[in-house]
Amino acid sequence: MAHTIREKTKLLNRVRRIRGQMEAVERALEEQQGCAAVLQLIAGARGAINGLMGEIIEDHIHMHVAADKLSAQQRQEGASELVDVVRAYLK
Repeated sequence: MAHTIREKTKLLNRVRRIRGQMEAVERALEEQQGCAAVLQLIAGARGAINGLMGEIIEDHIHMHVAADKLSAQQRQEGASELVDVVRAYLK
C-alpha cells in the first residue's frame, strides 16, 4: 500500500482526530451527559470515520482498480477487494 505511505501523515492525523472524538464520547458517557449531546458526538465521530474510509477507498480505486499500468487481473483483484471491504463496512 505505497499510496498510504505517501499520505501517512495526513491519514494518521485523521485517525488521531477520530481518537479524540471517541474520547469525547467516553467522557460524555462517564459524565452522564444527555442523550442528545452523546448522539451528537457519536454522529461527529461517525462522519470522521466515513471521511477516512472514503479517502482510503478513493486511493484504492486510483491505485488498484483504475491505474493505467494494471493488468486486467490486477484490476479485477482490486475491484474484488474493494467490494468485500464495502460490504463489510455497510453491515
